[in-house]
Amino acid sequence: MDPEPEPEMTTPQMPAIHVNRDSPIPLYHQVAMQIEAAIRSGELSVGAWLDNEIELANRLGVSRPTMRQAISQLVDAGFLVRRRGVGTRVVTDSIVRPVALTSLHTDLKEAGLEVNTRVELLREVAAADDLAELFGTDATLIEIKRVRGVPSGPIALMHNWIPARFAGVTADSLADQGLYDLMRAEGADLKTAHQLIGARAATPAEAALLGTTAGAACVTMKRRTHDPMGPLLEVGDHLDRGDRYQFTSTLTAR
Repeated sequence: MDPEPEPEMTTPQMPAIHVNRDSPIPLYHQVAMQIEAAIRSGELSVGAWLDNEIELANRLGVSRPTMRQAISQLVDAGFLVRRRGVGTRVVTDSIVRPVALTSLHTDLKEAGLEVNTRVELLREVAAADDLAELFGTDATLIEIKRVRGVPSGPIALMHNWIPARFAGVTADSLADQGLYDLMRAEGADLKTAHQLIGARAATPAEAALLGTTAGAACVTMKRRTHDPMGPLLEVGDHLDRGDRYQFTSTLTAR
């Protein structure tokens, strides 16, 4: 077999891509990582169509199986989507959210993404343990668990508790609207929140819901939201896919 020539390609749809055949990193992974970097930087914009695998492989000077594996890696990661008979399109759902009191539903919509929500659990429960300390020992709560995502796959597993007086929050309404919008429609004044952001590995059950592998890196977000007078309105415990989630904030010197 003839050696593959050193590739370099520049087209209106694809940035220059180089591979190093002396590297222990597989060629397909080198190609995939450079395309991912171009998507994250905006050099390849959301909605851009890529040439077909044969044309890309020829232009890059790699084999078709190498190109197919690189594209498959990006499809699995949610950066590209294949449409049979149409082509491959950039649909990255790597979300960059402000550290602000906003809902994921709103942030996804404002990013121009189609949002889908699957309600896994919606029930009334008596406050117990830590929740009883926060809401009061006699409090009745609505417990909600949702998987939120975009057409290419899930992004976040969201677990929330709110006072039972928000009876307008139903499975049907949660499928189409953000929780905060529904609560505000019933008079909630969501003004301040304490939020703790961290990271941990997904359990097998969580990974199955998030469409990833057990042990995958995830972003955690624990939030307590209050109205201006102080009463607690929401406790949230969210798990977000680390490969699709980032937070941004502006820092100032003290």
